[in-house]
Amino acid sequence: MELIWIILICLLAYGLGSIATAVWAGKIFHKIDIREHGSGNAGATNTIRVTGWTTGILVLIIDMAKGWLAASLPVLAGVGTDSSPTQINYQIICGLIAIVGHVFPVFAGFRGGKGVATTFGVLLALHPMVTFSSLGVFLGVLFITGYVSASSISAGVSFPLILLFFFDSPSLIFTIFSVIIAIAIILTHRKNISRLLAGEERRFLWKNRRRKSQN
Repeated sequence: MELIWIILICLLAYGLGSIATAVWAGKIFHKIDIREHGSGNAGATNTIRVTGWTTGILVLIIDMAKGWLAASLPVLAGVGTDSSPTQINYQIICGLIAIVGHVFPVFAGFRGGKGVATTFGVLLALHPMVTFSSLGVFLGVLFITGYVSASSISAGVSFPLILLFFFDSPSLIFTIFSVIIAIAIILTHRKNISRLLAGEERRFLWKNRRRKSQN
């Protein structure tokens, strides 16, 4: 019976991750496919740049929420003992599946975003203190450099380091997971890294800019 529950929550986790928030919001509110504008990324940052803060923040919140909910499914379903390494490992599996769903969403032709906001939601469900510490790194780098990509990479890399040096890991798999997340964020930002090195990366503008929707 537990195996059936695990299969079901894994499928549900992928379904949650596949909620193509940026794509759907762009089409519903602005009649555009966000993947055809700006950087082409189906994420909150590009949504803010193309459509403005209101839609972008909505996308950000939902993307984080779906990651948090996916990683919380084993707890909600009562799989494993509360806070045990086994349950946390199940949460990690569901979180990873949700992130994969965000990057390769079945509801949007398998063309999704980079998964930073969804990853944040997953990590928030797993280890809030380390996650908020990494968020501090993100905001600090963003304030200093103005580059969202550099901030995301710095926050991703800082997560396993902060976990290793300042907190106790709930399981060995969680430690490995944190390293995988850091590597994955670097890999999904390969083009951004190239643009950063070439001095061609766009800085994030705090001023609300809204591009007119195109039919």
